[in-house]
Amino acid sequence: MRRRLLLSTLAVAVVAVLLLGIPLAYSTERLIYDEAQQQVEREAATVVAGVNLREELRQSITGDQIAKEFPGRYIVVTMADGTQITAGNAPAKGDHVITKMAANDRGIHVQVSRDAGDVEADAVRTFLLIGSLVVLGVGVAVGLAMVQARKLTLPLIDLAETADRLGSGNARPRRRRYGVPEVDRVAEVLDRSAVRIADLLAASREFASDASHQLRTPLTALSMRLEEMIEAAEYPDVVREEGVAAAAQVERLAAVVEQLLARAKHDPTGDAIPIGVDEIVAQQVKEWEPVFRRENRRIGMSGVRGLTAVVSPGGLSQIVATLLDNSLVHGDGEVTIHTKETPISIVVEVGDEGAGVPPELERRVFDRNVSGRQGTGLGLYLARSLATADGGRLELIRARPATFAIFLRKREEALLARERVVSGPA
Repeated sequence: MRRRLLLSTLAVAVVAVLLLGIPLAYSTERLIYDEAQQQVEREAATVVAGVNLREELRQSITGDQIAKEFPGRYIVVTMADGTQITAGNAPAKGDHVITKMAANDRGIHVQVSRDAGDVEADAVRTFLLIGSLVVLGVGVAVGLAMVQARKLTLPLIDLAETADRLGSGNARPRRRRYGVPEVDRVAEVLDRSAVRIADLLAASREFASDASHQLRTPLTALSMRLEEMIEAAEYPDVVREEGVAAAAQVERLAAVVEQLLARAKHDPTGDAIPIGVDEIVAQQVKEWEPVFRRENRRIGMSGVRGLTAVVSPGGLSQIVATLLDNSLVHGDGEVTIHTKETPISIVVEVGDEGAGVPPELERRVFDRNVSGRQGTGLGLYLARSLATADGGRLELIRARPATFAIFLRKREEALLARERVVSGPA
């Protein structure tokens, strides 16, 4: 797109030069030649008047006197009696000259000739000046086109990246504006879409959790009743055999339901997998560092390196990004991202040096539509939902200054949770 803008602007500039420059150059040339001819004509009239005056005063007239008054001209004066007086050097044969004649009623005739080479030199200098202005104009047009192309293409590239992130499930509003009304409108629409997508994702995950709980409870009760039937049956052999088969079917049904609901909890970005925490954190620091630098703030990293947690990459990225954005808007000072390992979790702590969470919001900071200022009230709510969907949790471990902690599953804990084997007669 940038190249097309540059080429179109250059084409417009060239067309404007051709439409305006060529007529201007032609008109300027004609004006220079017309001015030269009029000057020679005036000089001829001046010579006639001067010769006539000297004749009336009975003064002598010589060619040297006339040549001194009109240097660079070849002048031929024809008196009334037919005598001729010449002044200056005659032009060479074949030279391009400008010649004008003048006469009076007393029979004095004057012919003034001028070399046209000087006029052509003036015309060439004028053409060079016009050409320099044309080149300058085209250069200015190309420079403005480059600035305008950059102003238009960079926001579009940024919006394309935002749309791609929305398509991959990273539904975090960016709240960036670019000073172009049409582009800003697209950015606002994408932000509203991000909020709606985030609401839909959170609602689907909440539904999955509720459905899992509501289905697991009656299945557990049914399993208990079957076990009681097995224990209290009058015909142990037959009832026990049927009861064991029914219990196995219930177990398998519960396992299938859990697998289906586990899939429903995760969006198309992929299930939680073992990933390196350092890579996700470093990527977010790299993305947010320029924004914090503009606010004269910095992001620091500390703690244990090389930790691996079971989480979806997009989910962890969005959680860390939400906490950094929250610190940028509501916090102050340096932001520290500290990673550590506990016996049961991988912990990522994000804290700053600001005033912290107000006491009246401390218990409701993760509730929907709760915000300190200039916020939608969805960021921390969605971040906690993402952490819960991946089997972790997000907590406020210190209110003033604010420090949030992301508790993630370790690889060993996730493997133990998946090692459930269901067996029994079909």
